[in-house]
Amino acid sequence: MATQGSHSREGRPGEGPYPPIADYALIADCHSAALVSRTGSIDWCCMPRFDSGSVFGRLLDWDRAGYCAVRPVEDVDSAREYIDGTMVLATTFEGGGDEARLLDCFTMRRGGARQPYRQILRIVEGVRGRMDMEIDVCPRFDYGEVRPWVRHHGMGLWTMIGGADGLVVWADVELQPSDEHNLRASFSVRAGARVRLSIQFVRPEEIDQDPPDLPTGPELDRRYDDTVKWWRRWSSKGHLDGPDGPAAIRSAIVLKAMSNAATGAFLAAPTTSLPEVIGGSRNWDYRYAWIRDSSFSVRSLAELGYQAEAEGFRRFVERSAAGSAEELQIMYGVGGERRLVEIELPLDGYRRSRPVRVGNRASRQVQLDVLGELLQLAWVWHQRGFSPDDDYWRFLVTLVNAAVERWPKPDRGIWEVRGTPKHFVHSKVLCWAAVERGLQLAKECERRAPVRAWQRARKQIRAAIESKGYDQKRGVFVRAFGSRDMDASLLLIPVVGFVEYRDERMVRTVDAIRDELDEGGGLLVRYRSKDGLPGKEGGFLACSFWLVECLVGQGRYQEARDVFDHASAAANDLGLFSEEYEVGRGEMLGNFPQALTHLSHAAAAVALAGTGPG
Repeated sequence: MATQGSHSREGRPGEGPYPPIADYALIADCHSAALVSRTGSIDWCCMPRFDSGSVFGRLLDWDRAGYCAVRPVEDVDSAREYIDGTMVLATTFEGGGDEARLLDCFTMRRGGARQPYRQILRIVEGVRGRMDMEIDVCPRFDYGEVRPWVRHHGMGLWTMIGGADGLVVWADVELQPSDEHNLRASFSVRAGARVRLSIQFVRPEEIDQDPPDLPTGPELDRRYDDTVKWWRRWSSKGHLDGPDGPAAIRSAIVLKAMSNAATGAFLAAPTTSLPEVIGGSRNWDYRYAWIRDSSFSVRSLAELGYQAEAEGFRRFVERSAAGSAEELQIMYGVGGERRLVEIELPLDGYRRSRPVRVGNRASRQVQLDVLGELLQLAWVWHQRGFSPDDDYWRFLVTLVNAAVERWPKPDRGIWEVRGTPKHFVHSKVLCWAAVERGLQLAKECERRAPVRAWQRARKQIRAAIESKGYDQKRGVFVRAFGSRDMDASLLLIPVVGFVEYRDERMVRTVDAIRDELDEGGGLLVRYRSKDGLPGKEGGFLACSFWLVECLVGQGRYQEARDVFDHASAAANDLGLFSEEYEVGRGEMLGNFPQALTHLSHAAAAVALAGTGPG
């Protein structure tokens, strides 16, 4: 779907130069990612990996952190869309009877999991008349710390290097230094003509040892065509009937783009430090793989037909945890790295939201729910016809034993609170799920296990939840033992089978969550309890899609449809979701695009499929 907009180089009035988050599109190659604005500017890009230092980063510091713009000289109208079935972005500029189209992608190829091109390709096509355009290539490596050394190698080929980063830049129009660290070109494109810009990541030592090859227009056109074919070949494996099918497949494509092809990991988002509260300190680095997303990926991607990606994430988790609960973390680097040291960078931050963090010290938190997530994953996978082999079963046994031992202890919970640990009900339910699924797998797969000890623990955990995590007066489950507060994570209780969706306690819990946490139209905040951090969050979109699943499970189809449609409207024109949404301002918040939102959106669409007319 293409939507119209004004071609402007600044953000909203009074907000400085930063465009709204919704103005950005994602391009990626399952190794790296970039955000492209409506105006044709790449304002965020990390290469050679999602979690590398930024090459273009002015999303977090407009003046210092670099960008790459391909844009009309004059202000014109713009429209954009993804080429159907792909992550190739097409932005159309139109004004005064002239029209040009900008095609943006990371080039893809067979075998790219191990040998990616690591190349951004930007193609300007003349559609009608003649349009005057300009190119600015202004990288700043390592989050704006390093201004590049620019060298010309003849035949239009340039290199821009600094520290451990290097770019090989070529265009089939003449690039010239605009100053010591930047390249610029001005050109006109007529109907039927093409102008190409290639930006390829190459290590500086490789550039010095072996001068880069000179690209050609026909070769770049072939890579563009191969990229379109690659994405369409992948996306064609998925299917969902009904009115929500195309949007669910788009979410799946976005998730694939944010996966690491080499390891099977899915990162939570390709950005860091986009604020949950504008001007506030709730800014985190989400360029890592969270364990709990593994079970969501199975429920979402596998149901849509993408089983290989779900299985790849399962194997990533097992490897990263070294086959043992003792080595399990709640998140890892996309290559399986364990040390995700959190530091603060001296950057302005998006709309002056600080601090700007890289790394994530929440990786060392105790979050008991991940034990249940992994057993739930194994159970769902078993139901799809796969049984654990000996090594995987030994890993699962360590996870169940850990749940049996640790469930009485407080933790940081699904929301990774940085305050005092609590006895969160969601965490206790997932410990119960770990034991329950372990018992079911042991029985169905005829595996040895300490069954009596697990059965005792299962009974004890349920009794504790139903006595301490349940408000007898209101007849609802609550956020934490001894609390009366609600928490949207309680919507996940039926997913693991602790109660049925139609259980009266669950129906009342759903209604209480809507009464206390609804920001409007079914957009839920996660909780309203104090968590030690300043500022009020927006609606957490994944929670709204969890609500849809509960309403469907309770037979409340029209209510589910209304919530789904309202939450889906929080996507931008390209179908991309952020983490949160501020209802009052109609504005995206948090890191973008957000995998958990897209996973939950796809799962809600699957739940709605077959429930009747939309």
